[in-house]
Amino acid sequence: MSTGGPDLFVICKNCQSEVSPYITECPYCGSRLRKRAPKLDRDGRVTERKRRSPSPSLPRLRRGEIPGIRGESRPYATIVLVLAGFAGTLLWRAAVVGSTSAIELWARYGTHLWWRLLVAPFTYTNTGYAIVALGTIALYGWLLERRHGPLLVLALFAIAAVGGAAVTATNATLPLALGANGGALALLVAWAIPDLLSLRGGREIEGDLLGTAVIAVVVALMPLAVPGASWISAGVGVAAGFLIGLPLALAGER
Repeated sequence: MSTGGPDLFVICKNCQSEVSPYITECPYCGSRLRKRAPKLDRDGRVTERKRRSPSPSLPRLRRGEIPGIRGESRPYATIVLVLAGFAGTLLWRAAVVGSTSAIELWARYGTHLWWRLLVAPFTYTNTGYAIVALGTIALYGWLLERRHGPLLVLALFAIAAVGGAAVTATNATLPLALGANGGALALLVAWAIPDLLSLRGGREIEGDLLGTAVIAVVVALMPLAVPGASWISAGVGVAAGFLIGLPLALAGER
């Protein structure tokens, strides 16, 4: 090829022969080289029409969504966990004041371990305990769901709360752990780990780690004030938060 001038030849993709750039079919094998003969400019160079790259298309804005900012979905998993905690607490309170249906429900399945493990994390015998635990679940479950989605929140809560109740059930001194202090601590710890790593690396953080530490201490000390709360369940929750939150935070940094 000559610099600045028209191409002297092109290569046929079928037979690899050198042919004129101004023909549409290869004279040696008959393969189609182009749909139409190329256009030439005043200097005899081939001019090709440049294809316009497709402009990016954005989906239609939803109600309340700001242009240029991705809309956030509702924290459905966190809402389900909080509502389940309220429902379990109301059922327990109804059983205490003499509701036949609630008493029958607990009496019928209360002797089965699987039923106790599923129901115990959503049952609070103390109103203050319920407010602290459910408030922590609502806050850090929502923050964690924004970051990783609902499946992680549900899985982490199940491992910490139900798993903590299962470990507690093996202890004869406290056969049943009531409430989800372990689940609340797991969500809190998993959310705080990225900020802890950033703080360790000397980077700025956006979260309030001081307020998070205060909430963690209050939730962790609930067994001192509420007989049904379990130290073992709290420890399982902290361990689950570290074991699951740390790999996610490290993967996010990479």
